[in-house]
Amino acid sequence: MGRAKPHGGKIMTGQKERNGRKQRAAIAWLAVLLSSVAMVQASPQETRTREQEKQVLTTQNKFYCNIKALNPAQRADHKQLTDKLIAVRKEIVEMNNGYEFQFNPSNVSVAELARWVVAEGKCCPFFDFHIDLEREGSLLCLRLTGDDGIKAFIRTEFQVAKK
Repeated sequence: MGRAKPHGGKIMTGQKERNGRKQRAAIAWLAVLLSSVAMVQASPQETRTREQEKQVLTTQNKFYCNIKALNPAQRADHKQLTDKLIAVRKEIVEMNNGYEFQFNPSNVSVAELARWVVAEGKCCPFFDFHIDLEREGSLLCLRLTGDDGIKAFIRTEFQVAKK
């Protein structure tokens, strides 16, 4: 009799495992079915929104920031400088392959812009950076350019409204 219990226990454990796998498979199938039904019932506006989200995700997957390139202190400093640059930019000029952000040199120094470019280049090496001091030192410009699709990434990351 002592031997029947362990063997019986193993059978029960095996049955429980099989039942558990069947349950997980059934739940996964149900989730797929429900998401399919939700897609079929989506309104045209919802479908358009989902397609736009997919496009942004695809673009963002092509261009992504390596957050490990900066340590926590550097990231905090970079975020603070990014917020400042967004807040004080005078003008945004759309270009074929990116954007130019224009600043008043009394609000942002060339050194601050260079510091930002160095940090951004570490975490986002896919950008091409251009810093220009124009109009006899009265206009400071930062151009961010890159491969096809970079403009959507820039709009998202740097709060640029699409025209």
